[in-house]
Amino acid sequence: MEWPLLAGIPADDVRAVLAASRRRVFGKGEVVFHRGDPADSLHLVVSGRFAIRAATPLGDTVAFSLRGPGESFGELALVEPGSQRSATVSALEPGETRALAYSEVERLRREHTAVDRVLLALLAADVRRLSGLLLDALFVPADRRVLRRLLELVEEGPSLALTQEELAQLAGTSRATVNKVLREEERRGTVRLDRGRMTVTDAEPLRRRARVSA
Repeated sequence: MEWPLLAGIPADDVRAVLAASRRRVFGKGEVVFHRGDPADSLHLVVSGRFAIRAATPLGDTVAFSLRGPGESFGELALVEPGSQRSATVSALEPGETRALAYSEVERLRREHTAVDRVLLALLAADVRRLSGLLLDALFVPADRRVLRRLLELVEEGPSLALTQEELAQLAGTSRATVNKVLREEERRGTVRLDRGRMTVTDAEPLRRRARVSA
């Protein structure tokens, strides 16, 4: 398994970092950390997918990002020592991470300047994604947002172990809207719905419908 944050670091150092990390195993729905917890570690995802969620002022929950194998979460802990978690992260499915203590990553940053460059790139990518999601929320109809998030999720494989409520959180809409959109796509033959799982069987028509009209 390779993670961008460790790219460019000598193999011996990477092995030492992983040896010093803490293996964490999570069941489906299990919380990795809550918003407000001490931000004292970075998680490298080994397997499974993890949702990053926050509560709105109205008490609703939104999921604004997912992390899968080869990715990481908790990077803000490296930027602001002693800070608190800004979001809650939980496992969408059984998964495993390698938790790196802040002190260990600080050592890496001192010894390998490439780590800071990669960290900056990761944070910049997060900002770009969040900006895109904000534009979607303001200007893209809910049905198209559902299709866009679904297409993003199935990039690595057509089948997805995800509930309609979880997809609704990612799309910033209601479960009823997600159900309506998915049932329509099921009638069209582009999506197959099973209990706790959805499968995209024909992605191209979804891509056409997910585009915003000029």
